[in-house]
Parts: sequence; structure tokens; C-alpha cells
Amino acid sequence: MTSTHRGTERTLLRKLTSPSLWAVPAGLVTVLALLLSLIYMGGILDPRGNMKSLPIGLVTEDRGAPGAPEPLGTGIAAAIRTADPDRHVDWKPLTLTEARRQLAADKLYGVLVIPSDFTAQVRALTGPATARPRIEVLTSPGAGSLGSSLASTAMQQAAHEASARLGAALLAEHAETGHGAPAPSTRLLLDDPVEVTVSVGHSIGTRSGLGLSAFYYALLLVLIGFLCAGIVSNGTDIGLGYAASDLGPLRTHRPLVAISRRQAFLANSAFTAAFSLATSSILMAVTVGFLDMDAAHLPLLWVFSVCVTSAVGIGAQALTSVLGALGQPVAMLVFIALALPSSGGTVPVQAVPHAYRLLAEFEPMRQVTDGVRSILYFGAQADAGLTRAWVMTGAGLVAALALGWVVTTFYDRKGLHRTAAARG
Repeated sequence: MTSTHRGTERTLLRKLTSPSLWAVPAGLVTVLALLLSLIYMGGILDPRGNMKSLPIGLVTEDRGAPGAPEPLGTGIAAAIRTADPDRHVDWKPLTLTEARRQLAADKLYGVLVIPSDFTAQVRALTGPATARPRIEVLTSPGAGSLGSSLASTAMQQAAHEASARLGAALLAEHAETGHGAPAPSTRLLLDDPVEVTVSVGHSIGTRSGLGLSAFYYALLLVLIGFLCAGIVSNGTDIGLGYAASDLGPLRTHRPLVAISRRQAFLANSAFTAAFSLATSSILMAVTVGFLDMDAAHLPLLWVFSVCVTSAVGIGAQALTSVLGALGQPVAMLVFIALALPSSGGTVPVQAVPHAYRLLAEFEPMRQVTDGVRSILYFGAQADAGLTRAWVMTGAGLVAALALGWVVTTFYDRKGLHRTAAARG
């Protein structure tokens, strides 16, 4: 080996071990690893402990019974509402008709129903009772498997606690009337007199992933938009000679074609929007056509999908145009990392830490999930999250276009071109 080769290798080794080469990438990777760990795991570790104001309907239809001062269901409903001082659940007193309407509009995670004959059934317990009084739990699978489970658990726990209090009151009443100790079978019945039945209040299709298909479909829309932005931006740079193309050992570098930053942003945004037509069609063809996902309102779902992927892709293009190489990791944090735990798709927004609830007000993934959920599970009702999804998607698209246009125009006017050759 010649001294020239040895000198070249020593120079290369110094470059590779120089902090100027690896310090910035190491710092970025460390920060991203820290942020992703905090963001993802911090949002999902304790949904029951973080649960706050989970909306559940409370229906009291109890008509009472002859000789009873007031319907027992009224007192039970009041006790259920006051038994939760920390407001883990937001009990909403409703009629059964209104509760079912709100359940079908994705406003509630479940409904607890005290039926009309509750008092009469309770009074019959001390006689030859033929059936236990019951309280009905209505679930909403469309709210997501975890959300529905949290609501169902909260409702059943409240009903069983109410049953225990009612049983204690009945035993005390039995003793006060001078009937002596109840028979063992009666005592056993009065220890837990109320039967709690669980049924589906608003059903969804069997091929809906137990209420998770909407979340994963929304996640695919956001991922496709994000990835499309990166691929389009890289393809434009290669095609115009701003970057080399490496395919295995083959490397090509085309002649440079000068383009302003604003022109590049507008071109990349246009390509991203055009490609969203194809990607949204493919997504629907695979999920609905090939995998047989339960879905209705297909034209609306397609239009919404196109708009979402376009908005996310153009948002990522704007961040890349403004921040350069830092744009992609920042876009990943905005559209994916921060968005997933605040989306309400897996863990309800009411069961995540407070900071994530604030993020959910504007993070795109939350709006997209609500829109897709409305279309797939709740009849595309405007007040089931679809109107807000449209408004926030449109606002995000306008904000991205405005940010990209204003900043790239400023860069161009200041002469901050990407290469010296582009200055002419």
C-alpha cells in the first residue's frame, strides 16, 4: 500500500470519527427516541387512571309502584351520579329516545337504563318474585373496543354498587317490619337483588375490527399522505438535478434545472394532490373490495380520503419547504407521533393525560379518525364528527398552502436559493 493510499485512509478515518460528522445526527436520533418514548407510552399506560368525564347516558324510566313514595330508579340514578366525585364519568340524564339518538351519533360511549317496571320488580322481591329487577347496559362498539370496554366496566360497576345499596336497604326494611330474619334464599337474593344485562346499543358490522377499522383506515390515510410527500419531494429533486439517484450500485445525477423554492413547493403540492387520487382509490379497493371491510357511503368515503391525504401531504411539503432537512422529522412528529395517542382511535380522548386532550383539539389524526368513524359507523351524520373533520381538514390545507407560499416567497426574495447555479 502506497503512502498516498495510507494518507487517504487516515484522512477518511479522521473525517468519520470527527464530531462534526456524527454529533448532529446523534443528537437528532437521541431527541427523537426520547420524544417518541414519552409521547407514545405516556399516552396509553393508565387509561383508567387518566379517565375524566367519559360521556355515558343515564336513563331513568321507572314509573314507580302503588304505595311507593317515589320511584326507586330516581334515587338510584341520583346515587350513581354522586358516587363519582372525581367525575371519571360524565353521567348525562336523558330520555331513552335521546340517549339512543346520541349513541347513534357517537356522542356517548354507552347508556345505563333503569326500566319502567324497576320499582314494581323490587317490591315483588319479598314475595313470590318471578324475576329479578334489572338494569340494562347499552354499549357502543363503534366508539372503539377500549372505549366501549371502559364505559361498560364503569356502567356495570355503578349498577352493582347500586344493587348492593338497594339490597342493604331492603334487608333493613325487612327487619324493621318485624318479619324476623329472611329465609336463606331470600337473604341471598337481597344481597345482590339487581340483574345487570349488557347488550349492544348501536351495532356495527362484523368486519369492522371490533370498532378499530376506522382508526386504522384513518392511520393509513395519514401515513400515505406523509409518505407521498417525501417520495414526491425526493423525485422532484432527482428529476431536476438537485439530488442524485442511487439504485443499488447505479448512481445517476441529472443536469441541474433551476427552479425557485416557491415553484418547487407548488409543483410538489400539485403532484401530491394528484397522487392522492390514485392512492385513495387503491386504499378503498384493497380494504373494501378485496378485504371486505364493512363500509357504507363509499363515494363520500373516497372524497374524504382524497382530501385528507392531500392535506397531510401538502402539510408535510410545507414543513419540508420551510425547514429543509428538518422538515421530515418535524412532519413525522406533527402528523404521526403526536397524533396517534391524541387521536381517540384506540384510547378514548377522555382516558389520556390532559396534555393529549389539548392536542386532540387540533391534531389532524383526531379529526380524520372522527370523520372516518362517522362515515363507517354512524351513517355519515354531520354531528357525529364529520362536520368538524371537514372544517379542520380544510383549515389545515389552507394553512399549509399559506405557510409554504409565504415562506418560500420570502426565501426567494432574499436570494436564499438551494444552489448557486439556481441564482440566475
